[in-house]
Amino acid sequence: MNFLTLFALVLAVTAAWAESPASAGPDSEAGFQTLFNGENLNGWDGDPRLWSVRDGVIHGETTAENAAKGNTFLIWQDGTTKDFELRLSFRCNASNNSGIQYRSQHITNKSARNDWVVQGYQHEIRNEVGFPNISGFIYGEGLGRGRICMVGEKAVQKGDKKEVLETLITPEEFKELFHLDDWNNVIIVCKGRNVQHYLNDRLILDFTDSEDKALLDGVLALQLHAGKPMWAEYKNIRIKSLE
Repeated sequence: MNFLTLFALVLAVTAAWAESPASAGPDSEAGFQTLFNGENLNGWDGDPRLWSVRDGVIHGETTAENAAKGNTFLIWQDGTTKDFELRLSFRCNASNNSGIQYRSQHITNKSARNDWVVQGYQHEIRNEVGFPNISGFIYGEGLGRGRICMVGEKAVQKGDKKEVLETLITPEEFKELFHLDDWNNVIIVCKGRNVQHYLNDRLILDFTDSEDKALLDGVLALQLHAGKPMWAEYKNIRIKSLE
């Protein structure tokens, strides 16, 4: 191999290494714990009227006859989410929305509208492709903060002000990335005050919360939203500690 060929190879490898962390999700499955056995809801707790296992996936559904009394959640019982990487797949219909709660608190006082109320960070789940009502943004469930960080933002919260540093994905690119009416893959990575959301192996959100507002640990849960009848399904749920 001559010098020019070797030099070109080094440049190509360096370029590929430099570009991949900005857009591609982590690819190793080493060290992950499986949270759902595909057969039953062992290790999870939720309203038995609304949550079940169908065809090997977690199925949550509300109907006119079995409505949710306020937002309700299926809560993982066997651990918490401090510094972690979570991977799962979801699909849902478009009549309402769902969510993945992490670093959250299970609310059990008299103010809770049901026995499975959770407050904290939520990865929004929707079957839509029109910005901003799409999957992937951070919603502050029960926090009084609304939509904390939107899809496409690399942002830092400084006190009451959010500073957007970079755009990670455009509305047009999201439409190409999202699988409407089908399964989508999610990766959530939390390290300290920093949170990253990946959709189908692409980084779509990077957020660093302020020191006084950051949530650093708490439960993991899946949401069924009150209101219009809906369904949401989840599978291949696994987590790895990054502590």
